[in-house]
Amino acid sequence: MSSHPVATQSPSVEEPVNLPEPQGLTPERLRAWAWHRQGLDGSLAGCTAEQVLARAGWARSVGGANPYLTLFARAGIRREQVDADVLAHRILELPVARGCTYVLGRDDFAWALKLGKDAAEAIRVLGRLGVERGEITLLEEQVLHVLAEAEGPMDPRQLKEELGDSVRNLGEEGKKKGATTTLPTALGILQAQGKIRRVPANGRLDQQRYAYEPWGLAPSGLDDDAARTELVRRYLGWTGGATFKQSQWFTGFTVAQSKAALAAVGAIEVSTALPEAGGDPLWMLPADVGRLAAFEEPAGEQIQLLAGTDSLFLLRRNAADLLEEEDQHRPALGSLALQADLPDHPILDRGRIIGLWQYDPAKGRIVPWLFHGPTPAITQRIAEVEAWIREDLGDFRAFSLDSPASRQKRIDALAASAVAAASSAAASSADGAS
Repeated sequence: MSSHPVATQSPSVEEPVNLPEPQGLTPERLRAWAWHRQGLDGSLAGCTAEQVLARAGWARSVGGANPYLTLFARAGIRREQVDADVLAHRILELPVARGCTYVLGRDDFAWALKLGKDAAEAIRVLGRLGVERGEITLLEEQVLHVLAEAEGPMDPRQLKEELGDSVRNLGEEGKKKGATTTLPTALGILQAQGKIRRVPANGRLDQQRYAYEPWGLAPSGLDDDAARTELVRRYLGWTGGATFKQSQWFTGFTVAQSKAALAAVGAIEVSTALPEAGGDPLWMLPADVGRLAAFEEPAGEQIQLLAGTDSLFLLRRNAADLLEEEDQHRPALGSLALQADLPDHPILDRGRIIGLWQYDPAKGRIVPWLFHGPTPAITQRIAEVEAWIREDLGDFRAFSLDSPASRQKRIDALAASAVAAASSAAASSADGAS
């Protein structure tokens, strides 16, 4: 790091901010910095689920196990406690950024719901199918009445049966437009308004069977502009800095909305030595610029196994930045998965991806492929996560349709890559000894 930082004045802060020289912000340093900001260095040990999600960011939920591993990796929280937190409404799975579902803490429920997919879009689709807004309004009222009278949560099938002809079937034309009946739109509007909430059918987050119950969440005091500003503030804090395009991808904001939110939080533009980012600078919160300048990269190993949809990757969609150049073109990385920019789940050390893994439920074990061989710390962490999956989850699915059969090809590929890597290492060792 240069000892001669450049001083710049941000219009949103009172004191000049010292910018580090770009050449000091190497890929290695930025990986370790993001690792630290995500609390993967042990700094979140002992925190609650709410505290972890506030610091590291909301956990993406697609019917997979990522929310559980997010909390276990950072704070050692077991599934029983996570499920209890969901039941007590301390954390919930809600449609927020880009209308996608994330698990977040209760302090964020009301304002984050304002970020969800605009209900007007769904209304417009139904309007083109001949459904008037008044019909949906009436259906919303009927849904609320039925849920209020019910003895417990009701799933969509039960609601449809109870509501009868009030739910209109939209036929083949509706299927083409992604709207089979009018019920999902009514449920989506009510959930976005905090009047109902979706609950896991069996209390677990790693599946996609849900029921609905009345909620009555108090509305947020933030308007749309303030909610966008708050999301950008949180996002830059979670990541420790992101490019303009990365922030746009996560938030779904327009260029004008993104610029306004960055200006509102006083974000600072910081150049880096990251060629992978195409030379794009990072936008950072003013306080984080100083923290990055003082940040010391950890000297010892810090091993974690994460899900491919972990916030470390998904917030910025930048898995390639976390690979050393020598590892970026390995054969198993040639095909990118739908839910993450990696074909398998990653094994990391201080922000660098050092291997990939899958869980084989038939054998009750993790199948790892380590790019450069194991160390005692890696072996120990693999054993810890393996035992946690067996005891808490039974399986580790990336998303709801990720069955053991569907991932067998990837499990076999990892095992074969690991064998090939071990053979190559043994051959190199023999050549060196001769």
